[in-house]
Amino acid sequence: MSLIAIPFPMIDPIAFEIGPVSVRWYGLAYMAGLLLGWYYIRLLIQNDRLWRGSKAPVTADQIDDLLLWVTLGVVVGGRLGFVFLYQPGYFLANPAKILAVWQGGMSFHGALLGVCFACYLFARRHRIPFFSLSDVLCAAAPIGICLGRIANFINSEHFGRPTSVSWGVIFPNGGPLPRHPSQLYEAALEGILLFIVLRFLSHNRLALKNPGLVTGAFFIGYGCARILVEFFRLPEASHIFNLGPVTVGQIYSIPMIVAGAIFWIIARRRKTAAG
Repeated sequence: MSLIAIPFPMIDPIAFEIGPVSVRWYGLAYMAGLLLGWYYIRLLIQNDRLWRGSKAPVTADQIDDLLLWVTLGVVVGGRLGFVFLYQPGYFLANPAKILAVWQGGMSFHGALLGVCFACYLFARRHRIPFFSLSDVLCAAAPIGICLGRIANFINSEHFGRPTSVSWGVIFPNGGPLPRHPSQLYEAALEGILLFIVLRFLSHNRLALKNPGLVTGAFFIGYGCARILVEFFRLPEASHIFNLGPVTVGQIYSIPMIVAGAIFWIIARRRKTAAG
């Protein structure tokens, strides 16, 4: 084990307080991710070059309305996903804790399902092509993922396995051993790198003209990145889906990759049929 390690930067999880109200970095990260994602989507739909027929199938006003739907999908889906996919026994014994979102505990896969459901309902209500709407949401999603993973690091949660690398971090609730800062790995791969890939597809390959391509790329990219990082991240304790070296996070990511491949193939075939 390396004697070199980085002490955890003791960042107070509470950003500031207003009287009895405490505002946490965790909540600010989610808020910033949603607002920056909303702004980025507006930029995408205003760029006529990116769209078939030089016009996006969704308006700026509709994107403004969509923000509330997506926020509910992220918060409700993310929390319920964490409750039912990761710690159902704990929350069954402590049901009042389900509403304590400010204490952390959100599931990306649950949030994804929540946003997909909100996107489907919104697209159907406004008669917008589902995959055109999901494409812009997926193009912007890495922004929020990156900020959320940084918030996980500040909260000293979802940290990595013990390591001997020189950049290992001694987390305050992770024992005396240096650990991989796996939250920052995820911020880099699922956030920054995935955003660059999707940006290349939307702006250089004009993938938004073929609905489903960006959605498929996002599902595949996130799933692969999450499976990779899980080799460094400390698995959820005693989860039924921790099967030998395979972790629950990897199990939940496999269907994402399969779905992403299906979306990508369908979009490509549609493009070929359209000529």
